[in-house]
Amino acid sequence: MSNNYNFFAMVNRMKMIDRWALMHNNSKENIAEHSHSVAVIAHALALIGNKEFKKSYNPERAALLALYHDTTEVITGDMPTPVKYYNNEIKNVYKDIEKTAGERLLNMLPESYKADYKPLFEKSEEDKELWKLVKAADKISALIKCIEETRMGNREFEIALKSQEEKIKEINLEEVKFFNENFLKSYYLTLDEHTK
Repeated sequence: MSNNYNFFAMVNRMKMIDRWALMHNNSKENIAEHSHSVAVIAHALALIGNKEFKKSYNPERAALLALYHDTTEVITGDMPTPVKYYNNEIKNVYKDIEKTAGERLLNMLPESYKADYKPLFEKSEEDKELWKLVKAADKISALIKCIEETRMGNREFEIALKSQEEKIKEINLEEVKFFNENFLKSYYLTLDEHTK
């Protein structure tokens, strides 16, 4: 008799969880789309670190961590940033909720698979430097969303855009600075400007 494990079916539901729920969006973004964006950027940041700054990151591992970084939101939903970080008490309670959600998802796997997926939900010391890249990529992805919305005339994202631009400037990673100087400006361009 075979068992029925729900882990992958739950992960598939990432596409059901919308981001930016408190704001009017010209284009909806779900956490599956966001996680793909973060994975692409985290992979790029790791490559930049290796090629430009003689680091020894594992770019594929960075992409994998990024793909799963918001998976717990299939259980918790996407809590808006102003609420999540309103004060330390709420922030700490939410971290506990995320931890519980991660454990719940892991329990939807066969026992022999849990050790493989556990590091994707619990930030291990061995992945510490990669998680910094994922966090930076997450912020860059949020900035890109703000750029896209404001470029389409959505004033709802104007303050968020300025806030995200400041947050990116404050990230003290040479990989992020390189990405900003060499790749980020393109997101402000129209398709016609890209193809000139």
